[in-house]
Amino acid sequence: MTVWLALVIPAAMLVALLVDRALGEPPPRWHPVVAIGRYLERSGRGLPQRSPRAAFCGGVLAWCLGAALVTALAAVVQAVLWRWLSGSVAGAALLALLLGLLLKPLLAWRLLREEVAAVEIGLGQSLAAGRARIARISSRDSSRHGASAVRETAIETLAENLNDSVVAPLFWFAIAGLPGAALYRFANTADAMWGYRGEWEWAGKWAAHADDVLSWLPARITAVALLPQPARWRQLARAARVTPSPNGGWPMGAMAIALGARLTKPGVYVLNPGGRAVEAGDISAAMTRAARALILGVAVLALLALVVNLNEPF
Repeated sequence: MTVWLALVIPAAMLVALLVDRALGEPPPRWHPVVAIGRYLERSGRGLPQRSPRAAFCGGVLAWCLGAALVTALAAVVQAVLWRWLSGSVAGAALLALLLGLLLKPLLAWRLLREEVAAVEIGLGQSLAAGRARIARISSRDSSRHGASAVRETAIETLAENLNDSVVAPLFWFAIAGLPGAALYRFANTADAMWGYRGEWEWAGKWAAHADDVLSWLPARITAVALLPQPARWRQLARAARVTPSPNGGWPMGAMAIALGARLTKPGVYVLNPGGRAVEAGDISAAMTRAARALILGVAVLALLALVVNLNEPF
């Protein structure tokens, strides 16, 4: 395979990030994640009220059907574009542009940055405004949070979603193209909607574990990009083990250690317990750290995509 054709996937990743930076999210009616959410909402109706076995089987069936449809559609679109446009340098450039445009809705870096930054802006107005802003991006009950706890939640959300909303979709795009990114986005959305304990314990169990599997390696790549000092990785591994999630503790722990701050979910975990309390300015510092990590992560994933495509093109 020629090098210029192998560059299509890395170039498409860059296109997606540039479009994200310039334009942000597409309108809801054209957004594939919104469509995925609607499917999950409809197919999940009534599942939690069934017996544990019926709820689990129904959740598996609905998840597999939705995942198959999303992945098949992405595979067909990519195959058609690749077949039509991969025969020349000009065609490959157009292919990278189109794949990047299709990839963009499957990641959300600008939106994540804006929502996290708005938390600090809200706190500058009042504690109530800060709590209202954090409630937009975190399901954690923040009604009794002080300013420090609101900032902690914002920083944890930034770190975890740097993986879920940006690095992981790019990772799966790098190794499996548009179908890989689409499958991951479906799985992550299903986990966000169904992957809870309580009434969704059985209906959402498959969705939660599927997301854990697909996020396993990207979460660790994100963590290393946030904390690229090998001497501190043993500390990172210890921090990651204290969270209930097999993946979330990696980027959150890396961010806590990098900032030298303590991040806490009361009654559940404390990340970097020897760190100082979170203070004003830490959200901004965390966003700067995340932006640098993304640059490093994208460089690694682009190299991975180049290697994959040189050996086995889509």
